[in-house]
Amino acid sequence: MPTIRKRSRKRDAILQCLSGTTTHPTAEWIYNELKPDIPDLSLATVYRNLAMFKQAGQIESVGVFGGLEHFDWRTEPHAHLVCRCCGAVIDAEGIELPSALITQLEETSGVRVDSCRITLQGLCPACTQQA
Repeated sequence: MPTIRKRSRKRDAILQCLSGTTTHPTAEWIYNELKPDIPDLSLATVYRNLAMFKQAGQIESVGVFGGLEHFDWRTEPHAHLVCRCCGAVIDAEGIELPSALITQLEETSGVRVDSCRITLQGLCPACTQQA
């Protein structure tokens, strides 16, 4: 994976904003968080840097939900829950990823699995309480 050599104030701020939240923000969310402190920041700059971080393996895309791509600072394998009510993307802690499933798939089909992501759909704790 390519490494990012050149640092900039905006690039550092975008990465710090992403790493400083447990939510799985969109580019728009990051832009809105940083714009008050960095008036010359553009949404295109946020998108471009997120794409670069993703390509370098520094962040991962959780997926597109509600038409917007969500990003995650945590790159180690873990599962997510997407709330079908409010659209929140949260880490599904305590779920062991299916290594047996991966092994079985590799043995029976001859493929090599490089990564595995599981996305569950349901209700987040706040929406469960409201339901």
